Amino acid sequence: MLEPLSEASEESPGTKETSEESPGAKEAEPKKPKRRCSRRRRCSRRRRRCSRRRLSDGFDSFATYFGRVLQRVQEGLSLSQEAVNVMDSFVKDIFERIVDEAARLVRSSKRSTLTSRDMQTSVRLLLPGKRGKHAISSATKALIRYITGK
Repeated sequence: MLEPLSEASEESPGTKETSEESPGAKEAEPKKPKRRCSRRRRCSRRRRRCSRRRLSDGFDSFATYFGRVLQRVQEGLSLSQEAVNVMDSFVKDIFERIVDEAARLVRSSKRSTLTSRDMQTSVRLLLPGKRGKHAISSATKALIRYITGK
């Protein structure tokens, strides 16, 4: 779209004379139109942080969150790489167990939609006692915050 306009402006005698006479003629020439890139290509051109996020594959680890949580609990502490790997495996394992149990609940009730209630029930079944209650209260709090948009 931009090329016909730039050609028309170059053909007009008034603009040719002024561009040839001015010392910065190369700077005044119209620029080539920018090509629009796909979402993936634009993402790779941005900051490095964006390239870590994988939209189609999900994410590889929870490692980025462990440091944040640890800083909220106790400042000045850090985790070794081995501890991060152990925690990451643990979180992935628990997550898979909860999702599998929730999927079983949905299949047994002959529904096709996994709801927050199914997730809550599977957490109650898998996590014992106070851990389950704490997880459910934290998840309910997070869900309310998500729904209200805060």
